[in-house]
Amino acid sequence: MSKSVSRSVNEVDMLTRQLLHAVPLKAAAFIVTLYGDVVEPRGGVLWMGNVIETCAMAGISENLVRTAVSRLVAAGQLTGERIGRRSFYRLTPAARAEFAYAAKVLYASRVAQQWHLVYLDGENADVSMRGLKRLGYAALNPRLAFGPDDVPLSPEALVWKAGVIQGQDQMRSFAAAHWDLAVYAEAYRTFIRNFQPVEGLLGKLGDEEALTLRLLMVHQYRYVALRAPHLPREALPENWEGHMARSLFARLYLTLSNKADAYVSGKFVDNNGVLIEQGQSLQQRLVCLSQLD
Repeated sequence: MSKSVSRSVNEVDMLTRQLLHAVPLKAAAFIVTLYGDVVEPRGGVLWMGNVIETCAMAGISENLVRTAVSRLVAAGQLTGERIGRRSFYRLTPAARAEFAYAAKVLYASRVAQQWHLVYLDGENADVSMRGLKRLGYAALNPRLAFGPDDVPLSPEALVWKAGVIQGQDQMRSFAAAHWDLAVYAEAYRTFIRNFQPVEGLLGKLGDEEALTLRLLMVHQYRYVALRAPHLPREALPENWEGHMARSLFARLYLTLSNKADAYVSGKFVDNNGVLIEQGQSLQQRLVCLSQLD
């Protein structure tokens, strides 16, 4: 191996180790990322061996993977089937609904245009409120929440559409008073700091490395983007870090995907054979991200 090739490999390996140190992984959460990014748009089924191999690329042991899969099955997110000596796992219908919402947040170009007021009744209103706050809603009081319209809501909730009639220029002060935007801004800055160096190594990556880095990127971005409020631009500070993080995510995802998807199509199998490299939903994902780049 030449010195230049060896140096490139070392740079990629060093960056991957730095990212793993900066973004500690839990096996179950990383498997959720794997299914959402790679498996769901290709039918939702994957051989357990591929799950183990992919997690190993991110430093997660086989024992941890098997334990995590068992817990995901118990939690109703995965269901398994055995064909010969191989085990395959697919998403449950409930998990697919959750993944559809996450995919819209991560990969779609849609911007929330409507606001909702949500009233939570019953004995478990506090639990429901915590769930809404994790999805970016603001609590106006213990039972009344306010937020954008692209969040899945309980069918038991009382929901109103809310529109701005006047005072549009006060949206930023309203958002600053009801959302801790500084927390999300710092999370987005951390994402940018961690993954901006990937741009300098794009030409040096192999297929396996491209998939590993894309999964690590999606994993961290997903954690922030699913919790941050999806507010319209007029409600956010100028030079909002979320916009810069979104642009970086789109650029890297598009650039990494050629090699990452080639690895998937060459290595990953479901119960019918090799997973497709690109289907309609995957192509639509790339089109949407290209509009954000």
